[in-house]
Amino acid sequence: QPALVRQYDRLFKEPAPGGRRDGDDPEIKRDFLDDLNPDSIHTLNAYVEPDAANAGVETVFQFERHGYFVTDSQEHKPGQAVFNRTVTLRDSWAKKKQ
Repeated sequence: QPALVRQYDRLFKEPAPGGRRDGDDPEIKRDFLDDLNPDSIHTLNAYVEPDAANAGVETVFQFERHGYFVTDSQEHKPGQAVFNRTVTLRDSWAKKKQ
């Protein structure tokens, strides 16, 4: 069944949003909005098993090789499956190839 899958990444590009970086002029204040990560969310169209599409709100699934996902508490309903990634998986395969 069709589903909407959201993959979240870091919200900010810097560990201290709006903070000073080496070489910054101390007189100039930085805006934390400049450090927003434009790639902090990727929304994908996917297909899932019917049981997953019809699962209750906040049900957790592991999508093979992609991570752990939970059904969206607001938008997930029968006929409109929406999943949010909560935890990514480590890529041990890439390490073995190096």
